[in-house]
Amino acid sequence: QVQLVEAGGGLVQPGGSLRLSCAASGLTFRTYTVGWFRQAPGKEREFVAAVRSNGYTYYADSVKGRFTLSRENSKNTVYLQMDQLKPGDTAVYYCAADRSLILSSIGNAPQYDYWGQGTQVTVSS
Repeated sequence: QVQLVEAGGGLVQPGGSLRLSCAASGLTFRTYTVGWFRQAPGKEREFVAAVRSNGYTYYADSVKGRFTLSRENSKNTVYLQMDQLKPGDTAVYYCAADRSLILSSIGNAPQYDYWGQGTQVTVSS
């Protein structure tokens, strides 16, 4: 049974930092693409970042230069370091995994097979 568990969300002031983690079980983690998406109230789920099995990372323009994604295959975990946070980053953050995504699909949420339950990130003073 595949399970993805996010952690690390919380309340932070604008300009602050948070590190989210996504711990996976029940799959051969190193062969999967892992993506992060977020959904704010009243908005559609949007792509944040993804890391492929080869370690290559991809970011949405809105977070490029502020967020850093890394994976630690020995721990079956992916980390999303979020710096210079803005109120517009407030959302529920989800990690997702899929083994057979092509590059052009990594930002497409319905293409991912497995999802975590989400973790709330609130950026507010």
